[in-house]
Amino acid sequence: MSVFDCKCVDKTVYRDGNLMEMSPFLKLKHWQWWVLVGINIFFLIAGQAAAVLLGRFYYDKGGNSKWMATLVQTAGFPVLYIPLFLLRPSREASTSSASPPIKVLGLLYFVLGVIVAGDNMLYSIGLLYLSASTYSLICATQLAFNAVFSYFLNSQKFTALILNSVVILSLSAALIAVNDDSGGPSGVSKGKFLIGFLSTLGASALYSLLLSLMQLSFQKVLKSEAFSVVLEMQIYTSVVASCVSVVGLFASGEWKSLQHEMEGFDTGTVSYVLTLVWTAITWQVCAVGVVGLIFLVSSLFSNVISTMSLAVTPLAALVVFHDKMNGVKVIAMLLALCGFASYIYQNYLDDTKARRLRTDVRESHDNSSC
Repeated sequence: MSVFDCKCVDKTVYRDGNLMEMSPFLKLKHWQWWVLVGINIFFLIAGQAAAVLLGRFYYDKGGNSKWMATLVQTAGFPVLYIPLFLLRPSREASTSSASPPIKVLGLLYFVLGVIVAGDNMLYSIGLLYLSASTYSLICATQLAFNAVFSYFLNSQKFTALILNSVVILSLSAALIAVNDDSGGPSGVSKGKFLIGFLSTLGASALYSLLLSLMQLSFQKVLKSEAFSVVLEMQIYTSVVASCVSVVGLFASGEWKSLQHEMEGFDTGTVSYVLTLVWTAITWQVCAVGVVGLIFLVSSLFSNVISTMSLAVTPLAALVVFHDKMNGVKVIAMLLALCGFASYIYQNYLDDTKARRLRTDVRESHDNSSC
């Protein structure tokens, strides 16, 4: 059947070079769709930058619990019940598509939640042994990993611009890996720096797999047009990840040192509590942006936007923590921004093509009806 068949008017669209099910948000006006995308981009970049800086602050001021740092990355999920309540779909919308069986949803959220917990633990180890700027730049490798997973799991096709973006961002991270002056916080040995580097690299790969699995879940399992499904996925996976983190906190014995850690925090007990609370909230803001962009566009697009923190976090870390910003880091940051621009331009071309195709389909359908 041709894509110009009248039955395909609201079913097919090109996105990232692929013919795929059309997002319901493409029914919005062009500027409205981009506003939604822009809001989620802001959530992702602002949330991620703030969360990374707060995490580094926690370690710098006396925090040492890796499991606590892992827990706060998902423990803020209760705040999402507020927008979830406001964005609940109408009864007609909720009955327009059949919901997956409870067992399927339970298994889906459990598997994704366990992956999230493991990924957060690796990120916590990386941030413990790396400076905030070095940590952020290494995270750019997640785009290269995501490109591979998207190819196999989401039928992502590579254009020259996407391939260029992946290669440039990979080179950006490679520069950090071979830079002897990247270092980490004061007192961190080269061995611990290597552990931090490998942990962050592994976390980036696991994170990329997670994004592709989420996109696959939206397409094959959830199949919902309501944005509330984005919040539900984030809430329920966070519940599972938080439970895993709590088990790890008690099983490791780190819970015994939390009282001493809080009392010995350099900026005081209140600051300790507020740091953990705001870290939890900012990670949830970031997560909503991540999952929202997967829902609106694709997992690869969401991952590319994550690299925009490379233009925010290292500069913010330079001001807040006086991180070293040598020539290699500057070059790595510029490369990352070039890679980001390359992918954004490709998405602009795809978006223009998708809307032109939809217009042609409608015109063809109108002509055939006459």
